[in-house]
Amino acid sequence: MSWAMATLIGLQGAAGTYLLLHRSLTRIILGIGLLANAVNLIALTAGGSPGSPPIIGEGGETADPLPQALVLTAIVIGLGVTAFLLATALRSWTIDGNDDVEDDIEDVRLARAALESDRSSGPDPTTSDSEFTGGLDEVPEAGDS
Repeated sequence: MSWAMATLIGLQGAAGTYLLLHRSLTRIILGIGLLANAVNLIALTAGGSPGSPPIIGEGGETADPLPQALVLTAIVIGLGVTAFLLATALRSWTIDGNDDVEDDIEDVRLARAALESDRSSGPDPTTSDSEFTGGLDEVPEAGDS
């Protein structure tokens, strides 16, 4: 693998990851597309140098057809995932007028309830943080040995 190909794959993977971390479905779709292309390039470059077709009876160095078949399958799967995400983005746009991914209302409610219960309960006097085990250990009662 040449340095130019490795750099291209790295840049595509980094840009795809960056786009996946946004809340806009349009950017998420573009990020998945870039990551899929980066993975396809990795598979093709790992397949080795090009050679003659693997036909019985012909001599010479033959190319490995497995990476090409895997990339072709990945392209078809990527197109299916992209079509599904585009339909989801279109549906979100027609309902809300935007394509931002929002937090689930039930998850937000549960997180707030857990935070409020942690704040109201305070520290438990029967447990202590142990620096040796990293977890909570029972504190012996007074008079217990």
